[in-house]
Amino acid sequence: MLIKKSIALILAVVFLAASVVLYVAFSNAGSRGEIDVVLNLEHSMADFSIELFKNSIEADGNSLISPLSVMLALAMAANGAGSETLEQMEALLAGGTPITGLNGFLHAYAQGLPSSDDSMLHIANSIWFRDNESRFTAGEAFLQTNEDYYNAGIFSAAFDEQTVEDINTWVNTNTDGMISEILNEISDEAMMYLINAVAFDAQWQRIYYESDIMEGVFTDERGIETSADFMYSRESLYLDDGMATGFIKPYLGGYSFAALLPNEGISMETYIASLTGAGFINTLGQAQPVSVDTAMPKFDFEFGVNMNEALIALGIPNAFNPSLADFNGIGTAPEGDLYISSVVHKTYISVDERGTRAGAATMVEFAPTSAPIFDVMVVHLDRPFLFAIIDDATNLPVFIGTFMTP
Repeated sequence: MLIKKSIALILAVVFLAASVVLYVAFSNAGSRGEIDVVLNLEHSMADFSIELFKNSIEADGNSLISPLSVMLALAMAANGAGSETLEQMEALLAGGTPITGLNGFLHAYAQGLPSSDDSMLHIANSIWFRDNESRFTAGEAFLQTNEDYYNAGIFSAAFDEQTVEDINTWVNTNTDGMISEILNEISDEAMMYLINAVAFDAQWQRIYYESDIMEGVFTDERGIETSADFMYSRESLYLDDGMATGFIKPYLGGYSFAALLPNEGISMETYIASLTGAGFINTLGQAQPVSVDTAMPKFDFEFGVNMNEALIALGIPNAFNPSLADFNGIGTAPEGDLYISSVVHKTYISVDERGTRAGAATMVEFAPTSAPIFDVMVVHLDRPFLFAIIDDATNLPVFIGTFMTP
């Protein structure tokens, strides 16, 4: 569950030719201005993904986040923000594009992501608010906007033990059982929860067979060796950004797994610090069609993190400040104006010979202020590496993480 230099599980941020798909989906974009808006939003999403990853990982353990999940949860929240709080959220999430433009982009993007029997991606959003008009009244326009653009389920609840069970059941169901619990109890100050869930389950285009799996040794950054089952294969897309080498391994149905292994002598911390959204996009976009002898360990782990500090550092401090937050559009509470009291993110991933299962859930809690083609390259992931699950059409990361130790 450690999150830093560990498995970089989803760092894909390339917005190349596949952007055309979004242009068509996004409001039938035809004008140069509309295309520029889409490009700006893709750049912003790539930057957000990498910077959030940098600010969320732990130093010595495996890490995994879903930038898409966090983006969708915060975008829902932004629809209730105003004044400087909204400006900060628009700057972080959308590169300054108004929230109305971000809503349209994310709606088109989420609707356009492929999902099939071989490669399933399920996205769900929900809003839960306290059913007590003397303490909280939800904003109708806020609820309607999130229902329209994010297909959010709206739940008025007692915020008691049954609500805790209902929320956890919703998360468990919408992550296909990978995230069983995101909430232990509901504080008396909590007035609303915005929740996103993402579930991914895809099969490799070429699965690994028993003969492809052999025991090997994984060496962590401290030099400690651990036995692990490694899966060997020959891939055809090679990555090299000057500080790391890697490969792309496709799933069936429109997604791929990208892995980057820092060069000898370069620590994971140093490598991650060097990453930018544009740089990562460029690396993926320039994958070389070269035969690659690959090996990677089978692994599975869970990860959980409170993202308050990371998001404050990324530029939305007002949202978390009881004195400065402006979320009047979300609703009203006689006890005081609302602010974000907590952003909790949980993930799970399993990578084996068949493919990959990954799940994520993000919960935003609101409380009132009183509260050469013949050459064969070799990339064996027998040291800490970064990885990402990417959408082939845009190369944007659905998940991103690090693998530091078995």
